Amino acid sequence: MRILLVEDEERLARSLVRGLQEDGHQVDTCDRGDLAIDQGMQLPYDVAILDWMLPEVDGLTVLRSWRSRGAHMPVLMLTARGETAEKVQALRAGADDYLVKPFAFDELLARLEALQRRGGAGQAVLQFGDVVLDARRRLLRWRDREVAVTAREDQLLRELFEHPGDVLTRSELLARVWGPAFDGEPNVVDVYVGYLRKKLAELGSTQVGVRTVRGVGFRLELGEEAAK
Repeated sequence: MRILLVEDEERLARSLVRGLQEDGHQVDTCDRGDLAIDQGMQLPYDVAILDWMLPEVDGLTVLRSWRSRGAHMPVLMLTARGETAEKVQALRAGADDYLVKPFAFDELLARLEALQRRGGAGQAVLQFGDVVLDARRRLLRWRDREVAVTAREDQLLRELFEHPGDVLTRSELLARVWGPAFDGEPNVVDVYVGYLRKKLAELGSTQVGVRTVRGVGFRLELGEEAAK
């Protein structure tokens, strides 16, 4: 899973990041509520772990802002508050689950897995033209042919499939797929677009391609001339 962790307790945040990464997840962190509002809208997170008590803006306000702006990722709230009335308040504000501190890490993992099963960010199966992206199985499919894609290719394909015909800039793709803290070379997007074109060629479909818009970015198109 790609997880957004919003937690201002430095020791707890470090411990959670270490445990989640060891379990195979990708974790982005934020320690302030005002910054979390925008960060939660930048990428298609599978789930967010959100602390209630945060500096600047509290977690409940962050949650309400996400929901009002159309963010649908499941949210697990972490807090020392354990009263029923406060749990109800969080759930009514848009939280999907609630975990009171202190908690066992195994319980946190189990709750995250349950939230992912109930629905993560975006659809599991996307289609453009005659090509299907099965994001859950990380496969591209055309007719009876399938080709596997990596986790990063899957994330890049999801962005393209969810914005068909739109020109997505390199900076947008870097932020959404590689994360806002990425400090590598911007041409990594071009490299991965090349990988995607090879995968589409392996399928044998000529209907779907990724076109380069010079000086701007890329867009998903239909037609034999699309993959240029």
